[in-house]
Amino acid sequence: MHRRSFIKTTAVVGGAYALASTATLAKIIEPKELPWFNRSMRWAQLAFVETDPEKYDPDFWLDYFKRLHLDGVLLSAGGSVAFYPTQIPLHYRSAWLKDKDMLGYMVDGCRKMNMSIILRTDPHAARQKMYEAHPDWIHTNANGEKRQHWANPELWVTCALGPYNFEFMKQVNQEIMTRYQPDAIFSNRWSGHGICYCEHCKPSFKAYSGYELPPTIAVNNSTAMAPGDKNDPAYRQYVTWRTERLRELWFLWDSEIRKQKFTSRFIPNGFPDKLATGKQSDFFFADQQQRTGTIPPWSNGKHAKELRATMGMKHQVGIFGVGIEEQYRWKASVQDNAEIKIWVSEGTANGLLPCFVKFGGEVQDKRWLTTVEQLYQSYYKNEKYLRNTAPLARVGVVYSEQTAKNYGEKAWQKNYADHGNGIYHALIEDRLPFEMVNDQLLDAVTLKPFKLLILPNIAFLSKKQCEQLRQFVNNGGSLVATYETSLYDEAGQQLPDFGLADIFGVSYNQAVEGPMKNSYLRLKSEAASGKYHPVLKDLEDAYQIINTTHQVKVQPKTTFPSPVTLVPTYPDLPMEDLYSRQPETTTRELYLREGGKGRVAYFPGDLDRTFWQYMSSDHGKLLRNTFRWALNEDPMVEVTGPGIMDVTTWQQKSSLTVHLVNLTNPMMLKAPFRELIPVDVQVKIRVPQNKKVTQVQLLLSEQKPVYEFKNNMISLQVNQLTAHEIIALDLT
Repeated sequence: MHRRSFIKTTAVVGGAYALASTATLAKIIEPKELPWFNRSMRWAQLAFVETDPEKYDPDFWLDYFKRLHLDGVLLSAGGSVAFYPTQIPLHYRSAWLKDKDMLGYMVDGCRKMNMSIILRTDPHAARQKMYEAHPDWIHTNANGEKRQHWANPELWVTCALGPYNFEFMKQVNQEIMTRYQPDAIFSNRWSGHGICYCEHCKPSFKAYSGYELPPTIAVNNSTAMAPGDKNDPAYRQYVTWRTERLRELWFLWDSEIRKQKFTSRFIPNGFPDKLATGKQSDFFFADQQQRTGTIPPWSNGKHAKELRATMGMKHQVGIFGVGIEEQYRWKASVQDNAEIKIWVSEGTANGLLPCFVKFGGEVQDKRWLTTVEQLYQSYYKNEKYLRNTAPLARVGVVYSEQTAKNYGEKAWQKNYADHGNGIYHALIEDRLPFEMVNDQLLDAVTLKPFKLLILPNIAFLSKKQCEQLRQFVNNGGSLVATYETSLYDEAGQQLPDFGLADIFGVSYNQAVEGPMKNSYLRLKSEAASGKYHPVLKDLEDAYQIINTTHQVKVQPKTTFPSPVTLVPTYPDLPMEDLYSRQPETTTRELYLREGGKGRVAYFPGDLDRTFWQYMSSDHGKLLRNTFRWALNEDPMVEVTGPGIMDVTTWQQKSSLTVHLVNLTNPMMLKAPFRELIPVDVQVKIRVPQNKKVTQVQLLLSEQKPVYEFKNNMISLQVNQLTAHEIIALDLT
C-alpha cells in the first residue's frame, strides 16, 4: 500500500503522537488476502553459474529455504545463459545443462512451499554466435569498434536500447512466462554500460534531440563510461533520451508479461529516476548488496529511505550479498558474519525485506549459513511487527536528483553527495528518527507528517518547489537549509537571489568564498542576558570552533540573533603569526528565525559537507542542536547511553515498534565489521494519545523487559545490544 494512505492519519496533537484510527486500521488487508507483491516477506536469490546444472545440490537449497521460512525466491533463468531447455535460436543454453531442466526443478520445489517465484534474466552480454548473426545488436564504442566484455573477452556487451532488448529479450521473457508462469521477471544489468554509438542508437538519438551522441571517456576499461562534459547540451539531452528509452523498454516488457499472467510484473534492477520507479513499481528490489571501502553501514538504510520517498509503503526487498563485493570481485568468498548482521539489520530497521544472494549454487564456504538462518527465523517469528504501515518520523531530509545530476561544475561545488551524507550522519549521531523526501514530491499531503524539513544544499529548486516549501513554513513547519540551497532554478540557471530568500531572511551577495584556510566560528552568549542560545548546547565553553571550508556571502534583510559569527582567515605560519587579526565580526554564520509555529535556520557555509569530510564533533553538535531547536517539539523516542545508534520508528496494525541498530564499532566507516560490540542504552517512548499499552517486548532478544509507565512515557533499559533490537509496544 502507498505510504500516503496511512500518513494522512498520522499526526501530532499538542506534542503527543497519534496513530491511525481504528476505523482506518480495520481496512488494512490481512496478509493472506494480499497480492503476492505485498505478501512475501523473506526472500532468497540464487544466481546460478553455468556449471551449476552438474555440480550443485538443488535439494540442499530447497531444504535450506524451508528452514528459513522463505516465501519468495529469485532464480536465474536466461539471457546470457539459459538454465532451462530454451527453444529460442541464439539463446545460449548452459553447456552443463544437457537434457535437464534445473530451473523447472527449483520452480516446482519452491512452488510446493507456496513461495512467490521471480525469474532472473541478464541481457548485458552475448556469445560469439549472437555477435556473428546480429553485430548491430552489440554495443559500439565511439570509435566504431564493437565492445568486448571487460571481464570476459569471449563475450560481447549488448546494446541495451536497441533490438537486442526490444526484440530478442522480449521473446526470451515470453518463453519464460509460457513455461513457468512466474510472478515476475527481474532483469539484471538491463540498462546498458555507457553511451552506445551503434547503428540504432545514433539515428534514434539524432531524431529525438537534433544532436549527435556526446563523447564519453572510458574509466579503467571497466563498466563505467563517463561523459566528456555533463553540462554539454547534447549530454543532457542524452540523459533524458536514455531515461525515456529505458522507460519504454520497461513498459514493453511489463505489458507483454502481464498479457500472459495479469498479476505478474517486470522488475528492473535499478532505474535512473527514483520518481518514475516509485510511480511505476508495485514491488522493487533494492540491490545494494553490501558496503565496501569507506561506505558507512547506514547507507543501506539511506537507500531504502530514498526509494520509500517515492514508493511509499509498497514492498522494497533489500538484496544483501553473502559474498565479497570489492574492486577485484572476489565473488566466491564470503563476508564476515558481523558485517552481514549489521548490513541486514540496517536494511530491516529501515523497511527493507531481506533477500540474501548467493552467486553459484555450490556451497563451499558454509560460515554464513547459520547467521542468515538465525536472522530469517527471528524475522519469521516476529513477522507481524515487521508489517509496517507507516513510519512515525517527524523529520524529513530532502534529496534532489535534479541537483545531483547537473550540479558541481564550479570549484566550490565539488563532492555534492557529501552535503547529504553529513546531514544523514549528524542525524544518526543524534538518534533522531527521520525519513527522506524527494524534492519532486513537496506537496502538502506528502509533507503533512513532518514538522521539520532539512535541505542539505538543495541548490536546484523551481518556483513551484520554492512555493511548496514556503507554504510548508507558513503552515507551521520548520526548515534547516545550507549553502547554495535555492540559488538555481530546476534547470541549473543561477538566479539573482535565493528562491527562498524571504524564508531565509537573507539575500545572495553575489559571491561564494573559499576554500577558507584557518577560519573559525565564534560562539557567543546573548549580550543582555549572558545566556547561550540552544544551538550552542554543550559548546558554551568552546569560545570558537573550526569554520566551514566554503561559504556563500549573504546580506541580511532583517534582524537576527548572533550566536555564531565569523572569525576570518588569518596566517597559520610562521607560528609566531598565528593570531587572529579580526577576532570579532558581525558576520553571522547561522541565521535563525522564528515565526508562528515554524522556525528557520540557514547556514551560509557548507557545514554539512565539511562535517562529513572532517568529522569534527563540534560541527556535529552544532548541527544536532540546530535540528532540535528547529523541530521545537519533544521527539517520540529518546535513547541515551554510549555509542552510535540508528533509531527508526514504525506503526503496524495494532502496535508500534522502535528499531535500535548498534553501529558502535571501530570499523563503522571502514568495512568490514570484525565483531559486534554490545552497549547498554536507556529508552523512553511516548505513547500515542488515547492508546493503551498491553505488552512491551524486546523481540530479537526474546525478552519482556521491566518498564515504567509515567506521564504517558514508557521507560526501559536495553542491555547488551549487539546488532539490532526491536522494541514492540502492543496497543489497543
